[in-house]
Amino acid sequence: MFFFDSYQVREGKYNIPGLPAFFSSEKSEGETLEIVLKDAVEEVYVHLLYGVFEELDIITRAAVVENRTEGDIQISRIMSACLDLGMGKYDLIHFYGKHAGERQMERNSLPHGITELRSTRGTSSHQHNPFVILADKDTTESTGECYSASFLYSGGFHAQAEVDQFNQTRLVIGIDDYDFSWKLKKGESFSTPEVCLTYSADGFSKLSQTLHQAIVSNLIRSCWKDRVRPILVNNWEATYFDFNKDNLIAIAKEAAELNLDMLVLDDGWFGKRDDDFSGLGDWFVNEKKLCGTLSELVKEVHDMGLSFGLWFEPEMISEDSDLYRAHPDWALVIPGRQPIRSRSQLVLDMSREDVTDYLTERICDIVEKADIQYIKWDMNRSLMAAYSAKLPRDRQGELRHRYVLGLYKVLEAVTQRFPELLLEGCSGGGGRFDAGMLYYCPQIWCSDNTDAIERLRIQYGTSFGYPMSSVSAHVSVCPNHQNHRVTPFKTRGICAMQGTFGYELDLSKMTDEEKKMAGEQIAFFKEHGRL
Repeated sequence: MFFFDSYQVREGKYNIPGLPAFFSSEKSEGETLEIVLKDAVEEVYVHLLYGVFEELDIITRAAVVENRTEGDIQISRIMSACLDLGMGKYDLIHFYGKHAGERQMERNSLPHGITELRSTRGTSSHQHNPFVILADKDTTESTGECYSASFLYSGGFHAQAEVDQFNQTRLVIGIDDYDFSWKLKKGESFSTPEVCLTYSADGFSKLSQTLHQAIVSNLIRSCWKDRVRPILVNNWEATYFDFNKDNLIAIAKEAAELNLDMLVLDDGWFGKRDDDFSGLGDWFVNEKKLCGTLSELVKEVHDMGLSFGLWFEPEMISEDSDLYRAHPDWALVIPGRQPIRSRSQLVLDMSREDVTDYLTERICDIVEKADIQYIKWDMNRSLMAAYSAKLPRDRQGELRHRYVLGLYKVLEAVTQRFPELLLEGCSGGGGRFDAGMLYYCPQIWCSDNTDAIERLRIQYGTSFGYPMSSVSAHVSVCPNHQNHRVTPFKTRGICAMQGTFGYELDLSKMTDEEKKMAGEQIAFFKEHGRL
């Protein structure tokens, strides 16, 4: 049991080494309240950290556990925030989903007992988003009280709302405790990820606007956060793996004529990669497929007045790859058991320094030599039956959190090396759309579902907790590749313009009428995109 020991208030916002967090700025300096608790028997201390941004109207919360005993201690569960509401009956609003159907808003009255949401997948997941709202029964978009908690973390999470026998409500949120443990040796400490808490007395719109403004001003660090993003065309739904230099240049020429800003080359440009079964991990340009170097292709595109972007899936490895043949121990596989594959691929052990060093070196080398302006950072499967060959047997419970720390380490290195690079997050679409990723990526691919009608609901749910400037949205071909719906070109443009806006189709196959409408959409967005 922990008791109050001391406290201090200091100017400026605390930070958390190795983890994303809201930061002080010239407009919003913030203050830190630190409350120290001590265990009644052992020399174990918990530092409760509160970041108070009066101008932004948010409070952040994290915790640090410190071991001052003479031996080891084991953490098996620790939440980042606990919010107690002594009065009122609340609805829980959360955002469930699936691949190609993320962040569907659902509102339910909280019963007595515990209601819980969680992701055990090693990522924040398509299934549940680490952002929840507690609202009065009559709260609407413009009236009523509501409280939100946004977890700045890209791994598994656990959120619980409990209504007790006295009708008090408690909300806790933190790292998912499924298969989690962390050994703290003498003198060591453990920091939890951060939670952002927000309140509105004027409904959901005010709550969202407060959170959006805080995210843009004091969480996203990219130089792109206040800029209109480039209107791009991505070749994925135009060609999939079946591309060569000629059809890429054809798409680029059409893009230049339509006054687009960027061509993005998606999966298939590296290693032996003509399908889903091979090549992941071999981050070396396939010059045979591109009929030359990547630098030569990029220069041709640049000469047309377009910038150039590139797709990566750094956290994954194919068994049919040179990397796997050289380092099979780099994959997360339980010894003596058949690996569990998803999309025909395995997951790299991001908890290993040699893995993160390899990825940082390969990504930075390609970006620098080929003069790349944009990266789409994908991650197409969850962590299942994960076991690290590097970690001792008694520390395997640390793997999932160490994985996320390794991911953040690489993202930090890449963004610090290339501060002008536009980095877009992606995880099979919107499977890792969380505030933690926004610290590194000012925008995230909202969903692999590009159907405009279904995207309306996906983007609506996303808008509760995340600014629309962070929502990557594209106009795709019809019939749509996911559900075969036929939707007017105008409607597809209107829906995509709610986000960062671009195209995901073969521009050279558009009709003259579609090209005319696309030109009008592009001109309109360039005039009004800042809105």
